[in-house]
Amino acid sequence: MDAAIPGALTAMYSAYSVTIVDYGMGNLWSVANALRFLGCEPRMCGDPQQVCTAPVLVLPGVGSFRRAMQALDSRGLSDALREAVQKRDAKLLGICLGMQLLAERGSEDGVSAGLGLVPGQVDRFEAAGIKVPHVGFNSVHHSPGSRLFAGVDNPADFYFVHSFRLSERSGPGLYARTIHGEEFVSAYEHGNVFGTQFHPEKSQTNGLRLLRNFLAA
Repeated sequence: MDAAIPGALTAMYSAYSVTIVDYGMGNLWSVANALRFLGCEPRMCGDPQQVCTAPVLVLPGVGSFRRAMQALDSRGLSDALREAVQKRDAKLLGICLGMQLLAERGSEDGVSAGLGLVPGQVDRFEAAGIKVPHVGFNSVHHSPGSRLFAGVDNPADFYFVHSFRLSERSGPGLYARTIHGEEFVSAYEHGNVFGTQFHPEKSQTNGLRLLRNFLAA
């Protein structure tokens, strides 16, 4: 972790118990380590009853949209996440595939429904001549007034690994954008719902600051 995030700042987050949703598809440990560095007490949980009542949730993910939704549905976690966010006002951050799952639908391995917490559809990159997957650091241009990006340069570099992206921007909320052959949505925030297509836990100082902003939002 980058020492540029002062250790003295971690004390203000020590009371947070962040629940990382475990549905069998995600790099949970790197997210947990970043949160621990910020003074949190992350727990990995796949129990829908505990997810439903958790005040702060992180939904990571690696792999196929369809398979991930099947995993969430089969474990009762889809309904638990919706209830936590929509009825109990839990704060939720989706990361990479986790952000994609927040959308209304995705077309990977055939069109399937998402959690429906973010407007739009997730599709594969379509621009000709670009390298897919999109891997590495790229610039994120964020909206003024964003809580996630408070104190972060505009644009700022974050680390990406993905072949699909949220292409539509509609409805309420703030959208950040990135260009990889075409413009796509690289972050989203509205109310208690947040998402990043990039990996903040792998994005050094910028990523740690964004995670810290999420906790404080």
